[in-house]
Amino acid sequence: MFEIIPAIDMMEGKCVRLVQGRFDDATVFSDDPAEMARRWADQGATRLHLVDLNGSRRGEPQEIETVRRILASVDVPVQLGGGIRTLETARRVLDLGVQRVIVGTSAALDARLAESLFRELGEAAILGVDAKDGHVAIKGWEETTTETAADLARRMQDLGARRVIYTDVSRDGMLSGPNVPATQQMARSLRIPVIASGGSAHWRTSST
Repeated sequence: MFEIIPAIDMMEGKCVRLVQGRFDDATVFSDDPAEMARRWADQGATRLHLVDLNGSRRGEPQEIETVRRILASVDVPVQLGGGIRTLETARRVLDLGVQRVIVGTSAALDARLAESLFRELGEAAILGVDAKDGHVAIKGWEETTTETAADLARRMQDLGARRVIYTDVSRDGMLSGPNVPATQQMARSLRIPVIASGGSAHWRTSST
C-alpha cells in the first residue's frame, strides 16, 4: 500500500521550502500553514507531515502554536518532526493531538534514549534518517556523523523502531524527485516500512 503524505515545512509561523536544507535559501509559500493544511485535506490528503525547521536546529519545538492551529483546522492525522529530543517533549507533542512524532538527532546520538522512545511510544514514534553523501545528518542538517544512514536505520530497527522516514538532503527542496535507488536500498535492508522523503514537488510517498 502506498500513501501520499503532503509536507508542510514551518519556520517562524510560515510555510517555507529550503533548498538542500540550507536555512539561508528559503522560499516562503504561505503565511498561514493552517490554511495550507486545509487545502491539502480538501484535496484528499489522508495524513500530513509537518516539519518544525527551527526546532530541528534549536533542539526544542518552536512551532507549537502553529501545530495547534493546524490540528484545529483538519481532521486527518498529523505527524511532526523537528526538535523532539526527549521523551517528555514527545509526549507533550502527542498530547496536543499529533498522531506520530519523528525522532532523528536524538536517535543518532543517544541509543538508550532512542530505545526508550520506541518502547514507550510504539507506533507513535517514527525514526527520521536524514543523509548527506550517505552519512547521517543531524541538528537541522547542520552537522554530519560518521555513521551511514543504512547502519543507523538497522541499529534503530533492532532497538524497536517501527517505521523510518528517509531523506536524502541533496534532493530536498530541489523538486527533482527523491533518491529512489538509496531509498530502495534502505527498504531492502530493513524489515520495517520506509517513507521516501525529499525532492518531490508536492508529495511524499510511504509504504505504511
